[in-house]
Amino acid sequence: MDLRLSDEHRALRSAFHEFADAVLRPDAIRNDREERFPAEALAALRTNGYLGLTIPTQFGGSGADPLSYLLLIEELGRGDANVRSIVSVHLGLVAGAIARHGTAAQQQQWLPKMATGEVLGCFGLTEPDHGSDPAGLTSRAVRQPDGSYRITGRKIFITNGSVAGVALVMARTGGPGGSGVSAFLVPTDAAGFAARPIHGKLGLRSCDTAELVLEAVSVGPEALLGDEGDGLRIALRALDDGRMSIAASSVGIAQAALDAMVDYAGSRTQFGKPIAGHQLVQELIADTAVDLDAARLLTWQAADLAGRGEPYTLAASKAKLFATEAAIRAADNCVQVHGGYGYVDEYIAGKLLRDARVATLYEGTSQIQKLLIGRALTGVSAF
Repeated sequence: MDLRLSDEHRALRSAFHEFADAVLRPDAIRNDREERFPAEALAALRTNGYLGLTIPTQFGGSGADPLSYLLLIEELGRGDANVRSIVSVHLGLVAGAIARHGTAAQQQQWLPKMATGEVLGCFGLTEPDHGSDPAGLTSRAVRQPDGSYRITGRKIFITNGSVAGVALVMARTGGPGGSGVSAFLVPTDAAGFAARPIHGKLGLRSCDTAELVLEAVSVGPEALLGDEGDGLRIALRALDDGRMSIAASSVGIAQAALDAMVDYAGSRTQFGKPIAGHQLVQELIADTAVDLDAARLLTWQAADLAGRGEPYTLAASKAKLFATEAAIRAADNCVQVHGGYGYVDEYIAGKLLRDARVATLYEGTSQIQKLLIGRALTGVSAF
C-alpha cells in the first residue's frame, strides 16, 4: 500500500480542511450548547457539492474514490462531528446502497436529488429492541394484492431522521432471521410516516436524530431495493462503508483533540513555564499522537482496499474498533491537559469527548467489531 497522498488527494484534503475551519468550527460549540441543527453548514455542503461527492457523475455527483470520501469525513469530524454525521449517513449508507443495488429507475429517481442535497437520506435499521441483532428486527412490510407493500414499525436513533427526504428502511417480508428482511426506499412525506426528534443526548447534540414511526405506510413495488430477502445483506454491505466513515470521523476528532492540547499546553503557564514543558503533559500529547497515526493508517488502509475493489469488511471493522476507542482516549487526554477548563464548554475538549463516545456504540459496538474480527480470523461464528 502506497501511503503517500496523490497531488489530487492533497488538494482535496486542503480544501476540506479550509471548509471545516471556515464553516464548521466557528459555530460548533454554540450549536452543541443550544442543540441547534447546523443549517448553515448544510447549506454550505450543498453549495460546495460535498453532498454528492461519491455519487456517480452520471447522476450529478463527483464520483470520488473512497479515500477522497474519507478525507472529507475526517475533516468534517475534526470541524464538527455533528455535520459529519449528516454526510456519512446520506452518502455512505443511503446513496451508496442505491448506487450499488438500485434499479436504473430508482437511481434516476433519487441520486440526482441526493447529489445536490435537495434530498437527504436516512438509514432505518435500528429498532427499540433490535440494535446489535438486526436479523431479529420486527418492522413488517406486507405485500398487498396489487403488488404494493404496507410497512409498519418503529426505528430509533436515526440520523437525519427528521430532515431526510428518503428513508432506506429494513422491514420483514418473510419468516424469522436475516433472510426474511427486505429493504425499501420510503419517501418521508408518505402518509403514515412520522419522525420524532430525539433531544437530550450526551454528545452529537446538534445532529438530527429521530425515532421513525411507520403506520401502514404504503409504497409501490418500485420501492423495493434489490429482491425480497436482500435487506440484511444490503444493510450490512452499507455498514462496511459506514464503519469506515465512523473511523475517519474518529480520526478527525482525535486530530482536533491533539491540536487543542498542543495549543493550550503552549499557552498555559504553571510553575513558571508553559505546561507543554512538563513531561507528564508531554506524555498525554505523545500517546495521543501515536494513537492518531495508527487510527489514520488503519482507516486509509480500508479505503485503499475499497478503492482497489478488494474485500474490506475486516479492515473496516479493525479501523472502526481502533479509531473510535482512540478518539475517546484522545479527547479524554485533551480534557486532562486543559484541567478544570476542559470541564466547561467554553473550550472544545468536553464536546470532543462527548461526541467521540457514541462512535463506539453505533454501526456496530466495539464488542460487535471484536466478534466480527474474531469470526473473520477463525472462521467460527460468535453469534
